[in-house]
Amino acid sequence: MVGIEQTPLETVPRHKKFKLRTREQVYDGGLRMKGIVVYDTSYGNTKKIAETIAETLKESGNEVDLFYVKDAKKLKGYDFLVLGSPTKFGTMSFTVKSFLGKIKTEEWMNKPFAAFDTENPENIEQARLQNKEWSAAEKISEKLEEKKMNRALPVLKALVIGQKGPLVEGEVDRTKDYAKDLTIKLKDVSM
Repeated sequence: MVGIEQTPLETVPRHKKFKLRTREQVYDGGLRMKGIVVYDTSYGNTKKIAETIAETLKESGNEVDLFYVKDAKKLKGYDFLVLGSPTKFGTMSFTVKSFLGKIKTEEWMNKPFAAFDTENPENIEQARLQNKEWSAAEKISEKLEEKKMNRALPVLKALVIGQKGPLVEGEVDRTKDYAKDLTIKLKDVSM
């Protein structure tokens, strides 16, 4: 990935001064944020994606708690949320949908989030042909935006082979890159 160009601060109006940073600059230190990664899983694929995101965010200096959706009880004290679900019948799992009801707008308003899912490539193609959205992550993102949260990145759709998986080759590496990009966005938001 090519580094993000930095804008000289003296050319930016006073009320819009901020500094974009490259991955290397983010990993050199800076503000640490505390986040929560919550996932549901049926066959372990979504869990693997959640673990990869959490590990990568921790490696970049963030404090991260990882929870299976049924074990996520305390939602206070976090700066960001990452939420994922397998795509089931074109939407998120019932347990993730229930979890979304626990997220209080007044506690999470204006905080960043990212959403991810696991999907079968054939289903993605079928949805495209029918001009329908069959992504759990897109639906999670919509619900979190309704709660006035800020999407940090486009959703991550991790591909699985068939209904049960395993993950398509390269998806773990793609997830690491996604989490590194998320780290950059989170650091820019915290400035």
